[in-house]
Amino acid sequence: MIQVTSVMNFSKSRMSFSYITHLTCLDCGREYSAREINTYCLDCQSPLMAVYDLDGLRKNLHREQFAARARGMWRWHELLPVQLAHHCITLGEGDTPLLHLPRLGEKLGFNNLFVKEESGNPTGSFKARGISAAISKASELGIRKVIIPTAGNAGGATAAYAARAAMQAYILMPKDTPIVNIEESRMAGAEVILVDGLISEAAGMAGEKARAEGWFDLSTFKEPYRVEGKKIMGYELAESLGWTLPDVIIYPTGGGTGLVGMWKAFAEMEALGWLDNPKRPRMVSVQAEGCAPVVKAFEAGLSFCDFWTDASTLASGLRVPKSFADHLILNDIYESQGVAVAVSDDSILDATRQLSQVEGIFAAPEGAATLAALIKLKEQNWLNVDEKIVLFNTGTGLKYVDVSTVKS
Repeated sequence: MIQVTSVMNFSKSRMSFSYITHLTCLDCGREYSAREINTYCLDCQSPLMAVYDLDGLRKNLHREQFAARARGMWRWHELLPVQLAHHCITLGEGDTPLLHLPRLGEKLGFNNLFVKEESGNPTGSFKARGISAAISKASELGIRKVIIPTAGNAGGATAAYAARAAMQAYILMPKDTPIVNIEESRMAGAEVILVDGLISEAAGMAGEKARAEGWFDLSTFKEPYRVEGKKIMGYELAESLGWTLPDVIIYPTGGGTGLVGMWKAFAEMEALGWLDNPKRPRMVSVQAEGCAPVVKAFEAGLSFCDFWTDASTLASGLRVPKSFADHLILNDIYESQGVAVAVSDDSILDATRQLSQVEGIFAAPEGAATLAALIKLKEQNWLNVDEKIVLFNTGTGLKYVDVSTVKS
């Protein structure tokens, strides 16, 4: 018997499909409707965040109920922004494994080392989570054509989910984006434009085209819903650990939606009363030495990042000269008593081989960067050997196979 996973079954519930109430600007507090098309705050040009009726949800649902549902990100639909089930655009994203790393932990001297393995998501990376949420909400709001600047994986995910939703997709990528990202986007029917320059130049072009031709811009944090898909990693993490949180999360940071999203999830879970121990993890933001605006700002104690000039790293997802939500990323690091760490490309390559040879995980460079950061933090005595530490591998290394990544 073939089992078909469908969010449509959830519509039979008497409870709300989503408990979203509105959007709010975290900087000025202005509220926006979740039933209308919005991008970012019109007053202060800051990201908007979805707000949910957590009191109502707490009265109607228990945390254990989610485990009984069909697997995938949308089993958490009450905490996602889509209000009608038939608008959910899914390819089976979410519910990636949390894997114990016993051999690597023993080698490095850590007793509780784990990795959240995101490479099994559709299109091979965690970008599927955020894009699924964003495309689903766009579909519900009647949007039919989307545009995105990308360093790679978000482009492939956008093309796939747009195809699933029968939308047009226009994708701008740097010319040196991994060829797999370019071809998977074209295969899914998206129009792909290769840009001389970095994602920052692609973002400028995307914004101009969106304004001139009516495309909806899916740029990181310039629409409110990608972060909602990413936050579900935090719910999965807590559920996997028996409704507790790890001591440390080591996370690769380009645009920062995952880090900000999980911190939002932890606050929601605490408000819902779902955490057996409300102590939150220290958040470690990992960047490449060749593009480390968050690290530079953190080390200077600043609230915003300067634009990083001449950005260069083999980890294309980390080559983001400045995030639109830089102040949110930095605030979450400070609030968690975490740290920002820059690692070299050579250490990323070494970590890629080590993860594969010791634990059988062929990580994307961005994911391997978290292991490189772990090693660096161990040398600085920043970590305790008994702490529960979670690395995030955000995608498959298969998309990056070339001479630079497979040299012996």
